[in-house]
Amino acid sequence: MIKLTELALRRGTKVLFEQASLTIHQGEKTGITGANGSGKSSLFALLRGQLQADVGELTLPPNQVIAHVAQETPGVDRAAIEYVMDGDSELRQLEAQLVEAEQAHNGHRQGELHARIDAVNGYTARARAARLMHGLGFGNEQLERPVADFSGGWRMRLNLAQALMCRSDLLLLDEPTNHLDLDAVYWLQGWLAQYPGTLLLISHDRDFLDEVCDHILHVEQQRLNLYSGNYSAFERLRAERLAGQQAAFEAQQREIKHIQGFVDRFRAQATKARQAQSRIKALERMERIAPAHVDSPFHFAFLPPHKLPSPLLTLEQIAAGYGDTPILSGARLTLQPGDRIGLLGHNGAGKSTLIKLLAGDLAPLAGDCEHSPELRIGYFAQHQLEQLDPSASPLLHLQRLDPKASEQSLRDFLGGFGFIGDMALAPSAPFSGGEKARLVLAMLVYQRPNLLLLDEPTNHLDLEMRHALVLALQEYGGAMVIVSHDRHLLRSVCDQLLLVDRGRVSEFDGDLDDYRQWLLEEQREAPGNDEQPKAEHSATARKEQRRLEAETRKRLQPLRKQLNKLEEQLDKLQQQRSELEQRLADPALYQEGGKEVLSGLLQQKGELDKAHQQAEEAWLLCSEELEAAEGGV
Repeated sequence: MIKLTELALRRGTKVLFEQASLTIHQGEKTGITGANGSGKSSLFALLRGQLQADVGELTLPPNQVIAHVAQETPGVDRAAIEYVMDGDSELRQLEAQLVEAEQAHNGHRQGELHARIDAVNGYTARARAARLMHGLGFGNEQLERPVADFSGGWRMRLNLAQALMCRSDLLLLDEPTNHLDLDAVYWLQGWLAQYPGTLLLISHDRDFLDEVCDHILHVEQQRLNLYSGNYSAFERLRAERLAGQQAAFEAQQREIKHIQGFVDRFRAQATKARQAQSRIKALERMERIAPAHVDSPFHFAFLPPHKLPSPLLTLEQIAAGYGDTPILSGARLTLQPGDRIGLLGHNGAGKSTLIKLLAGDLAPLAGDCEHSPELRIGYFAQHQLEQLDPSASPLLHLQRLDPKASEQSLRDFLGGFGFIGDMALAPSAPFSGGEKARLVLAMLVYQRPNLLLLDEPTNHLDLEMRHALVLALQEYGGAMVIVSHDRHLLRSVCDQLLLVDRGRVSEFDGDLDDYRQWLLEEQREAPGNDEQPKAEHSATARKEQRRLEAETRKRLQPLRKQLNKLEEQLDKLQQQRSELEQRLADPALYQEGGKEVLSGLLQQKGELDKAHQQAEEAWLLCSEELEAAEGGV
């Protein structure tokens, strides 16, 4: 179990949390929530030993294996599947030791290592890695591609697969769904539900937290509060706690006001002085209750578009793709004001291609695309975060959009997106991913578009900002087309779902639960992509596994000794045969005077060949006997 006792953690002068005392038991799946910058990732660094507690104590089980997702991926030429397999560090160590044993011709050691590799499922590791990669959206043709060939988002998927490949006791995942599409999110959700170890999951996806977690650890007001149940249960419990805290705070404030009023009235009167002093001491001893803090820092809304032409945009028999390769064909779509469309489909099916086509970033290969002259598009995509001017502040970004607007009005607007005080004037270069996403959204909202195209808009946004975005989109009067793995967002704002599949765009008759069922049916038609973690991940299971291995080695030791002896005999006979063949290659033996020597050497060769054959047959019989004995373990 993981135990925190009166623990405090700082980063520089900032207190992240203090007086933290809690216990997370083996096998629990705990979601960690809280505002960006509240200390969630620092808690992970503490668990991994990268940070030390300023006060208090952290207790972890001994010898437990911790897996986490690396934040950087080297651009190496190593095959992607080999990179993923590197996550099983114990297997890689055994493989390296086996190579050394083979080079040293140590047959006994080789036998031991083969047994250990088999015990950790090393001979099925490649298939396991392939299934992990398939689940995260990689195709067969990508398994052997060099890591350097993949983009940043796909490299993060490789890092996630590598972490899942580790047979860990504790798995630390920090926003694992950020670079996944909905298909991969469903797959990962199922994988984690079966994970036998302890899971700590930082996520701002409430549906994902609901499906995976049985506890929520919330970081708030420099405190760690642990709740039982999933995220929905946490929201109810927290609301009740805050309501109770606010009621207690108000009651205490009334009591303080009453006591203070008595002290103020009677402090100067000799007959009441002792009572007044008693009440002053009562005030000093009173443990003050803090007021409940529930306000979100984000408040914004889409202003009504200047014009709402109908239709906004029409696609007729559109083909779209890259180069001469079509991804979509025969696509038809008409967008009217008020349309709220969510796009579904497998990774690579063409959802982002359709968004780019609608945005005008991609020209159609065939068909007609008609825009209203009054069409104003607001397009959000992850690549736009990197197109911000790193030297410009949020205020300057908006001033470039509207030079005539007053500074105060722009700062008021930016305040709704969390850019308050000096942050509105700071350059955007050091901003986090969430802060950059908020700035891009602020710029998009400010321009009053009548068509919103949102490609994964919630990546890097915390729960409070996601909630504010959902509320704003619900009141939006234009049309919107959304690609997102955030099911809460899709469920809350979309009233029509389109399926992009096999080059076609068609209406999906159902909801997100029906889509999940559709995915399961698709997977059943293509078996082998459902790798789930097994119980051998845990430290207890590995200890029992080692005990069984020791018993097996002891029982099979005579057979292994015999096999090693036969291997040494075969090596010796093969060496003698090689030396004899070198002597037989001497041309002098075939001259008139060498016949007698040649005859003797040929006789020796026949005897050696016969001995080698007998030893080889004995080795094969012994190997089969050993294999049969091991198979019965």
